[in-house]
Amino acid sequence: MKTFYASITAAIAFAFAAPAQAVPTPYAYPGIESSVQYDFFAAATGEVLAYFVGSDADYTTRIALLVNGVDTGIHGLDNQTSVYGQMLNFGSVNANDRLVFKLINVNSPTVGPFYSDKTLNADGRNHIYAAQYGGDSAIPAGFAVGFEDLPNGGDFDYNDENFVFVNVARAPSDVPEPASIALLLAGAAGFGVSRRAKRAGTK
Repeated sequence: MKTFYASITAAIAFAFAAPAQAVPTPYAYPGIESSVQYDFFAAATGEVLAYFVGSDADYTTRIALLVNGVDTGIHGLDNQTSVYGQMLNFGSVNANDRLVFKLINVNSPTVGPFYSDKTLNADGRNHIYAAQYGGDSAIPAGFAVGFEDLPNGGDFDYNDENFVFVNVARAPSDVPEPASIALLLAGAAGFGVSRRAKRAGTK
């Protein structure tokens, strides 16, 4: 009986200590720099929230936000002390405000900062990968963003620091991901075959 109660107690403790952590979509081409120029904006008037997902980096970093080019002054979610699902509120923004995420290196200030807009990075490299995230029991749906925290992009696996941002959308002008490009090309090829078949039928 004691063993039974011990097992139940352990199961309950595990359930509360370890919420479901569905990992945001990993980068599909590790070792290759992402070719996407990410542009983000506020999806609606309201607060922009950041949720900590995880980190495998040795550097101590914090996340920050620029709204229409101006730093909010709110920095946080230290990657060495934050826990999964911990939230940082960047405050209110207006719909369509331009948003740029900024990764600050705390213990080596000469490294970085690195921005979601690669044109702002001193090395000119893309330090983020982003994908929509459906959410889980600890983190709501939003945009999952993975950072590279080393100069020149590091190893381009985009998992040094990971966050989910809420009330964020990508600009329609963003370059499609490789999978989207492949889909477009397949559609164009199918359209071409269809047109050739129609022409052949009219001869």
